[in-house]
Amino acid sequence: MRKAVDGSAVSIMVVLCLIWAMQQIALKGAADYMAPALQVALRSGVVAVLIFVIHRCWLHDAWLPGILGRSGLVVGSLFGLEFLLIAEALRYTSTSHVVVFLYTAPIFVAIGLHGFLPDERLNRLQWIGIALAFLGIALAFLWPTLSGAAPSDNAHPLSWLGDVLALGAGALWGGTTIVLRTTKLKTAPVTQVLFCQMWLTFAVVSVFVLFTGQTDITLSTTLGVSLIFQILLVSLLSYFVWFWLLERYLAARLGVLTFMTPIFGLILGAWLLDERVEKSFLVGACLVLVGVFLVNGQAWLQKKVWAKSQRNL
Repeated sequence: MRKAVDGSAVSIMVVLCLIWAMQQIALKGAADYMAPALQVALRSGVVAVLIFVIHRCWLHDAWLPGILGRSGLVVGSLFGLEFLLIAEALRYTSTSHVVVFLYTAPIFVAIGLHGFLPDERLNRLQWIGIALAFLGIALAFLWPTLSGAAPSDNAHPLSWLGDVLALGAGALWGGTTIVLRTTKLKTAPVTQVLFCQMWLTFAVVSVFVLFTGQTDITLSTTLGVSLIFQILLVSLLSYFVWFWLLERYLAARLGVLTFMTPIFGLILGAWLLDERVEKSFLVGACLVLVGVFLVNGQAWLQKKVWAKSQRNL
């Protein structure tokens, strides 16, 4: 039986959210030495091999038959396209924009599962959250144009395209979650799910890298540290720890804590990469995060309100 989130879980989630927020920064920070898409392809291929070795030589967990050619192919392709869009988004827009738009994924999950699972039908509070999130997205996109604000000096002329790609990555992440929740993959071992995601990400992104010619590599310490961080901490350790937490704690409570990631992304992007956070985007991002919180944390909120009302009786 899964238990309520305790101090240990919160501490672990803080570390995980910092790692996930640093993922985009590591990709962009090493972009001068290797294209983000090539970084994603390389790390995914290495991690796929490591997961297969862990499965065969250590865990010996029983993989479900026939998954790789059906639902595994779908979820792996969605995952690969998600990270392809993230990598390309980082070429045009800031890491803070990418991490905020990426974490709109729960909105797409909620809307998608509303039509698939009776237990996941949205209530009024969640629809309000969805409306706030889309209002925040609209403000983040349209406010600079409507207000006539001048772009920052270091802004890419196609920054809007990067934002669109990041939002698309959030939608694909949502699609991945829906497939995981509604197919046989929900009962598959963690190693099998991660292997499907990683090897197909390697395949999808590698084809794109070769097609677009993003194959230049300049060896450097920055690139080496970035790849080691992405392979060992982001793509391997953090995912295994996340699934370990999901097996022991209530998923909804953990989901609420993941909202630390875009907040950390905003702060770390401004600090480490000297990125400017526009006021219009900050207002839009706050609306997005509040909306996502209402959608993903409504069960937690309702329980808190109910407990408070009981104490007041």
